Amino acid sequence: MRGLILAGGHGTRLRPLTHTSAKQLIPIANRPVLFFGIEALRDAGIRQIVIVVGHTKSEIVSAVGDGSRFGVHVEYVEQDAPRGLAHAVLTAEPLLGREPFMMYLGDNFLLDGVSDVVRRFDPARDDALVLLAHVQRPEEFGVARVEGGLVRAVVEKPARPPSNLGIVGVYVFQSAIFDACRAIRPSPRGELEITDAIQHLIDSGRRVVAATVGGYWKDTGRPEDLLDANRMVLDRLEPSQAGDVDTASRVEFRVVIGKGARVRNSVIRGPALIGEGAVIEDAYVGPFTTIGDGCVVRGSEVENSILLAEAQLVGLEERVIDSLLGRAAVVHGRAHKPRALRFVLGDRSAVGL
Repeated sequence: MRGLILAGGHGTRLRPLTHTSAKQLIPIANRPVLFFGIEALRDAGIRQIVIVVGHTKSEIVSAVGDGSRFGVHVEYVEQDAPRGLAHAVLTAEPLLGREPFMMYLGDNFLLDGVSDVVRRFDPARDDALVLLAHVQRPEEFGVARVEGGLVRAVVEKPARPPSNLGIVGVYVFQSAIFDACRAIRPSPRGELEITDAIQHLIDSGRRVVAATVGGYWKDTGRPEDLLDANRMVLDRLEPSQAGDVDTASRVEFRVVIGKGARVRNSVIRGPALIGEGAVIEDAYVGPFTTIGDGCVVRGSEVENSILLAEAQLVGLEERVIDSLLGRAAVVHGRAHKPRALRFVLGDRSAVGL
């Protein structure tokens, strides 16, 4: 079985971070979301992976390379514009060949991987498998109607959902999916929808199997979803300390401190992850916080947050919580009078005071 990872798209729900970075490379516990997907496929026994890229191609190729660092072989194909998931499948067809393949959306996060999904698919009987999860807002997802373990109908973001079984973004397909993708027409939003292609398989009498997520899953398309996934990963941390912590500091519970990090007169309460070369000084880093490489937290408090590489929190009187700071972002206080707020914010930024 081969793997197909979709890593195009513009990541509009994560702006302004995605104005300058691919959404699939935004980190969870200091590792890009995309890396978790590659490793999930590898751990399921998939060694040949095709990644569909778009306008962030160079960034993704630079981060992933040929896949050897993950123990897989990666090839790339470029989708000229976001024309839908079914169009992405057709774009990758020449590299996928005729054997079954798993399609995995690059901003998906499944804590326990996809090995069970691969085992659930029977290539001798099944034409497709669709991974589903019980969701609270099914109208925001592709939704499936399931009977007897088989998918009987799928619809994209329905006003009246036939169930609360949302399509996760992990599929297994036989080569029949290519003809199904060619047979459909663009949706009202101008895209070739994979749900329409799956429905074409069903209408053609093909066997489409349903599987349900057994563990934790998130579509990391929004800041709050990234923070939630970050919490889940940090909750499994094995503590380690490669940095320099002075005797005036306290490190409590499960904390990882990276090489070259310096902790001075501070409290770090885990689960928390401090990246390489970070500086934590006269500060408090609370549970479920990831501090990126080269970050500075000085005279400030932060918890349940993600700071990307080289971000800074300096001299803040109030604790920063539930926040996501982009690379080299700086938030600092002003000690002198008169006190005032001063901002330089990019498009679609959000600030809570």
